[in-house]
Amino acid sequence: MKSYSFSPISSPDSKVLILGTMPGTKSLELNQYYGHSQNNFWKFMFTIFKEEFSTDYETKKALLLKNKIALWDVLQYCDRVGSLDSAIKNEIANDFETFLKQHPNIHTIAFNGQKAAAFFKKYVHLKKDYTLITLPSTSPANASKAFQSKLDEWKVIASL
Repeated sequence: MKSYSFSPISSPDSKVLILGTMPGTKSLELNQYYGHSQNNFWKFMFTIFKEEFSTDYETKKALLLKNKIALWDVLQYCDRVGSLDSAIKNEIANDFETFLKQHPNIHTIAFNGQKAAAFFKKYVHLKKDYTLITLPSTSPANASKAFQSKLDEWKVIASL
């Protein structure tokens, strides 16, 4: 099944870009980044920025923009059955050269998991130096670390 990523959530004053790999089945169904209720991404963001959690997608997007965070995926499209990154085939990366030119204040790129970082390093060749940070995946499939341990690593986002 061919899957396509969403448009980025960003503003011209974004300073940090968080990249996932590709939306999973539930996210695609809901047309929302990190739409699976067991994915911890949004719980982490609200906790990190000391805001009351909301399930409203517009509120979630506004939280990122208020904190100068852009959100996108490394891949523009791929073939994948299910939601596991290990099932991704025939992938094509998003156009980061254009995106980063349009967002000159971005200085840090954070990856939501090892696979996002690996695909980025495989396909994207930056002409400018950025701080690259690989964080533990917020996916429910990443059960190797406890919630609090992952959250503690993600807290770096607030200081960028």
